[in-house]
Amino acid sequence: MRAVFVLCLLSCSGYFSQGEFIEDTITYGSFPPGFIWAAATASYQVEGAWNVDGRTPSIWDTFVRTPGTIADQSTGDDACLSYYLYEQDVALLKSMGVSHYRFSISWSRVIPTGVGASNPLGIQYYKNLIAALKAAGIKPMVTLYHWDLPQVLEDQGGWQNPEIATWFEAYADLCFEQFGADVEYWITFNEPWCQSYLGYGSGSKAPGIKQSGTQDYIATHNQLRSHAKAYRLYELKYKQTQKGKVGITLNISWAEPEDNSTSAAAAAERSLQFAGGWFANPIWGPNGDYPQVMIDLIGRKSTAAGLPQSRLPVFTEAEKTELKGSSDFFGLNFYSSEIVREELFDDTLVDYTTDKDAVAYQDKENWYGTASTWLRITPWGIRRMLNWIKERYNNPDVIITENGMSDRSGFLDDSMRIYFYKYYINNVLQAVQDGVNVIGYTAWSLMDNFEWERGYLERFGMHYVNFTDPARPRIPKASANYYARLIQKNGFGPEEICDSANVY
Repeated sequence: MRAVFVLCLLSCSGYFSQGEFIEDTITYGSFPPGFIWAAATASYQVEGAWNVDGRTPSIWDTFVRTPGTIADQSTGDDACLSYYLYEQDVALLKSMGVSHYRFSISWSRVIPTGVGASNPLGIQYYKNLIAALKAAGIKPMVTLYHWDLPQVLEDQGGWQNPEIATWFEAYADLCFEQFGADVEYWITFNEPWCQSYLGYGSGSKAPGIKQSGTQDYIATHNQLRSHAKAYRLYELKYKQTQKGKVGITLNISWAEPEDNSTSAAAAAERSLQFAGGWFANPIWGPNGDYPQVMIDLIGRKSTAAGLPQSRLPVFTEAEKTELKGSSDFFGLNFYSSEIVREELFDDTLVDYTTDKDAVAYQDKENWYGTASTWLRITPWGIRRMLNWIKERYNNPDVIITENGMSDRSGFLDDSMRIYFYKYYINNVLQAVQDGVNVIGYTAWSLMDNFEWERGYLERFGMHYVNFTDPARPRIPKASANYYARLIQKNGFGPEEICDSANVY
């Protein structure tokens, strides 16, 4: 009871505020009819069965076996065992009343060699999952790529090899052909920023390459080329009969200027362009190309470093045409916010983080923390982020494809997660009332899972998973019940008031 009381005290007192940044009151109202309510997972994080039925290693199977990469020295070899327990997962989804389940396909499970022959057993697993979802009245929202590139393709250069666009197109073709009749929403890439910068820049995620300022830009370039090819393939070959929609999911943190100065405002906008516009501008922008601020800054700094050409790759005119408009919706993964100020770095430095001439930090005194060092609770940020997308990209349809928070305890009474969902989702509602075309919301995550380089130390799930039990039991947390209630009401009623009786 004491924990519940403290939670209400915090939410009513504005504890999380950073000056005028916080909107900590609840707006009552409903989401539009037909609003998508979903929960999400990703293949490597939940499936397990890493070497079963023909699946070959992905870059994450290699990365977790590299000493020093995973905080608790764990792997996703077994994870949640969803390869075997998918029917239990579907039962959890049905109990919450979600309309959609967002999951990803393991490329190395369906095409073990990366290109060429498909794997019938891997394909059948996803057909079984989709059939179980369909029987439960739940629609699949399928991600083609959630960071688990087949290792055999990484051995050929991975996202540094321009040929990967052709490989990805063939992989997408197989998935559209095999599963598309039952899939309403496709997502080509999940968080390509993470694959690019964290995978090929900082090296904190697979494949662990540390070449920031060069290879991260190339990885993005080839992911965008791959996305466009998959989109146009679906448009030409499948859309008329399958009638699905294809989009991409970007992760962007809101950038709040440190003060009212024009330099801080410009730095915050640069941060948003380097994080979000890097991917969004070629698709939703006016000319199918990178943001002009990136072209100008990286070009200038490349010249200063004595390079013969810009470190930012150049699209052909045909690629620009293919990219422009190549998404039916904007997938947004949103977790937290940053405060940004201008910092003019030496132009000869070769690093993505210095190219934007800005630095970012979080307010550790006023923004409540989570188990993840990068994730502080800023509900107001999601509303501002959604309005930024509306203003910059002509108000596209937006699906929140991930939103959630981590803890370490695994307690079933996860009252802080309820606070998180309550205020973040309410700020999404306020964005809808602002006129943003938000058509869906996805909670991350359905259940505790393998949290990448953090292993099993951080838990994002609405369902507790006991990773020491071979049976991997799933147990609902209080947040699962709270989310189910929001779904049932399609929004917020007058009972959403600040008292302990209504926290859940």
